[in-house]
Amino acid sequence: METIISKSKFKPRALEYFRLVEETREGLIITDRGKPVLRITPYQPAPDAKAEGRKRLRDAVVRYDDPFEPVGLEDWEALK
Repeated sequence: METIISKSKFKPRALEYFRLVEETREGLIITDRGKPVLRITPYQPAPDAKAEGRKRLRDAVVRYDDPFEPVGLEDWEALK
């Protein structure tokens, strides 16, 4: 559960709150006049984009006997 704290209370104890978020791995919401304006969350590295791309393409390529042969000639309107 995220902790909610006002901006005025956060400012003088910012480092203490950063350590709290780091240790508990829970977010912190900072408010200004009762309205949420910021969310501080623990860092999570993004998934490896290259690995995700390779995973999506896996088994998508079929075997080509002649890779330099034109493909889809019948799909071109100009050749009809």
